[in-house]
Amino acid sequence: MGRSPYLSALRPATAADEQLVTDALERVGAMPLAGRGFRTLSGGEKQRVLLARALAQQPDLLVLDEPTNHLDVRHQLETLDLMRRLGIATLTALHDLNLAAAYCDRLYVLAAGRVVASGPPDEVLSPDLVGSVFGVGAVPSVHPVTGRTHLAFYPLGAAAEAGTVRR
Repeated sequence: MGRSPYLSALRPATAADEQLVTDALERVGAMPLAGRGFRTLSGGEKQRVLLARALAQQPDLLVLDEPTNHLDVRHQLETLDLMRRLGIATLTALHDLNLAAAYCDRLYVLAAGRVVASGPPDEVLSPDLVGSVFGVGAVPSVHPVTGRTHLAFYPLGAAAEAGTVRR
């Protein structure tokens, strides 16, 4: 299906199209899934196949909505590592702030459908912003391996007021 935009009755799939599909499946680690029907795949397997479908179109820009949804931790990291290595501009919606901080060069934080902050993760993900937009406390630190911003979250409200949250 990834090559569908380029095919028609007058231009059926070629060996080159098939190779692009194979390459895309290999890039996302989904080649073993090639012979299976989409409905038989797990949620994570579907996510990887859908990413391969997008790559088979040879885009200049990828627009992805929660590409790590339904993926286990290893596949989340592999998918985001792959997206960084592709050399393709990528606009991605992520709800996991730590994944966004680790992999995105620039963040746009939305609240009520409007951009309330934008910029590099270490500038955007302040405790005040995280508290006001997401309703949780956040303690930023530097990840010991990646050197990127990493947030530790805690509940605001009753637990913090009762002193059960250490700051």
